[in-house]
This record gives sequence, structure tokens and C-alpha cells, in this order.
Amino acid sequence: MAQTSIEWTELTWNPVTGCTKISAGCKFCYAEVMTRRLQAMGVEKYKAGFKKVRIHEDALGIPYSWKKSKVVFVNSMSDLFHKDVPLEFIQKVFQVMKDNGQHVFQVLTKRAERLAEISHLLPWSHNIWMGVSVEDDRVLDRIDFLRKTGARVKFLSCEPLIGPLPNMNLEGIDWVIVGGESGHKARPMDSEWVLEIQEQCQNVKVAFFFKQWGGKNKKKAGRELNGQTFDEMPEVELERFN
Repeated sequence: MAQTSIEWTELTWNPVTGCTKISAGCKFCYAEVMTRRLQAMGVEKYKAGFKKVRIHEDALGIPYSWKKSKVVFVNSMSDLFHKDVPLEFIQKVFQVMKDNGQHVFQVLTKRAERLAEISHLLPWSHNIWMGVSVEDDRVLDRIDFLRKTGARVKFLSCEPLIGPLPNMNLEGIDWVIVGGESGHKARPMDSEWVLEIQEQCQNVKVAFFFKQWGGKNKKKAGRELNGQTFDEMPEVELERFN
């Protein structure tokens, strides 16, 4: 468990570490950069580096120790649906989340096809929010795969947003997060892309969360959109945890 500065969650929990890149959104992966830092610091969990996917059985007990309700981003340093993560371990992670119904667990993947393929084998519960990354229109099919899952709350992370996403089909989607890429080599995000997504969400009453503009200095760039901060979340599902 770790406190996090990610605006749309409270904690991160990483029962899996390591990953491999599969699409354009992965180009400047923050988890890869962070893994290198942690590896250099001698943190045992990251000693194998980023490209080696490792499962951590010892991390499965952590959520049982949290006394107060939390909103938790699962596997910020990996992808739970990576091909190298055994189905049996994914099921164990889901069982832990189901056992701890007082917390919200936010799971995000780029491996939407595998997610849909094994969804029926997973113990879904009301507190598991399932999301897919949609960085540009080349990966829009991830939304269709997400719709096939048993998740009660479904969300999209359009971060880093590196292209326009006009006319998305948001049927069955509860929440959309948008954010620009950050770092020295960050690819630019057009404000029109963001406004277009915000309008789509507004039109079909989907919660919209604008995380950041990004860039070389993301703090300076801020997170206001037309002078307004958008922090919307699927409130109906959060009520029971407050």
C-alpha cells in the first residue's frame, strides 16, 4: 500500500509489478520510470526491473489490514491482465477485493481483450471498478471489450490523451478520466480533444474527471478546463463508502 498523488484515487496497491508495452500510450510509461528509480534504491520488489512481470503473494493480505474505507488504484505499477499473470492469481486478487467490500478498488488495463475473455471466471462485486485505457482512436475497441465484463462500475482512462476521440460509444460507461502526458518528452494534448470528450460525457450524463494538462511542468499547467475543475465521480457507488 502507498499514498499517491493521483487525483482520482487515495492509495495504490501492487500485487503485480512489471509490464511490457503494447500501444502508443505506453511510450513514456511512468511506471517504467518509477521502477528504475525504485530498483536503483534497492527496493526488493522492483529488483527484476520493469520488463519482468512478477506476482507478489505477500501483497494479497494488505487490504485486510486497512481499518477505514479506502479508494484504491490496483496495480499502478503493472497490468493485472498481462499475459504473464496467471488466471489463478488474478482470481485471488479479485477474491481479496470481494472480501473487502468496504473499499473501492479501481482496476485499469490495456489488455481489454483478455479482460473480456476471462471476465466470467472472476468473482465480481459491487466495489470493483473496472477501467480500460483509451489514449486515441486506434484502441477504441477496448471500450467494447470492457462492456462485456461483469463490472458494475465501468470507466475509461483517456490518459495520456494523444489524439481526438470523437463519437465514442459511452453506453454502459459510468466514468471518464482525461489527462495529458507529463514529462520532458510529453506529447501535446489539444484542448479541443478534451472539450469534445467533456461534451460527450455531459450529453449522456457520464461522470467526467479532468486530471491534468500535463507537459514538462504539470503543476504549472494545472488541471482547470475553461476555468473550471472537473472532479466528477460515479457518486451513487461512492455513497456507501463515505
